[in-house]
Amino acid sequence: METPNEMRAAKSPPPLEVHDLTVAYTKRPVLYGIDLEVPKGSIVGVVGPNGAGKSTLIKAIMGLLPVASGWTKVFGQPFNQAVTRVGYVPQRESVDWDFPVNAMDVVLMGRYGRLGPFKRPSKADKEIATACLEKVKMLPYANRQISNLSGGQQQRVFLARALAQESDLYLMDEPFVGVDATTEAAIIEILRELQAQGKTLIVVHHDLTTAPEYFDRILLLNMRVVAFGKTEDVFTFENLQQAYGGRLSILSEVALERARKRAEGDTPENVGQ
Repeated sequence: METPNEMRAAKSPPPLEVHDLTVAYTKRPVLYGIDLEVPKGSIVGVVGPNGAGKSTLIKAIMGLLPVASGWTKVFGQPFNQAVTRVGYVPQRESVDWDFPVNAMDVVLMGRYGRLGPFKRPSKADKEIATACLEKVKMLPYANRQISNLSGGQQQRVFLARALAQESDLYLMDEPFVGVDATTEAAIIEILRELQAQGKTLIVVHHDLTTAPEYFDRILLLNMRVVAFGKTEDVFTFENLQQAYGGRLSILSEVALERARKRAEGDTPENVGQ
């Protein structure tokens, strides 16, 4: 029997719906017929080979790319009507790191969607930005130019910007790329804290060995949806073979073994021992 909270959740629009979404570059489909419904409170890893359309999917959801057909809805609304409920962490390589702003300026940008036209950030906005920098352990670097930060530090600043948006749905495009192990561990800890608060996270990810540990749901993508669902159901050799074909490697075998151990209840620390 469903609890009252489950019944209310069932009546609410899901954080993200995608229906029959097709995106094409110069008439060549990059994504074809994508159908998804992401439940609230999930951490979804978007996994697939290079050129599978992972980043394209994130950008299409946000309306940054034209779509050939289909639609997306965020909490039952078009993206532009729900934009204040969405936080975004872009790929590092898509950011102009020479732009003359410091870390605090970047994090304050996360508050702009909540400000009226021509309004400047308030004292409360600055306090929120400060707390977010503290959360990612970057407050000592608040006044440092972003071009003078390391790759891991830059990624932490952009994560703080997303936190400052105080969103319900987070879209993250490869947040773990180019960061050290300490930063990666800090990021996944924050993602789990957000999930515990009922937030929904969709994370483009390239590392098959960590995907089974990081995400409770996997979207396995290769231009089409190969499989989508709970990690233990999706992360199988057959599905990975279908998505990656001949590009499966020894890393895939390691990933599958870790997923099997996880399903059996072993902790990640015990895997391989």
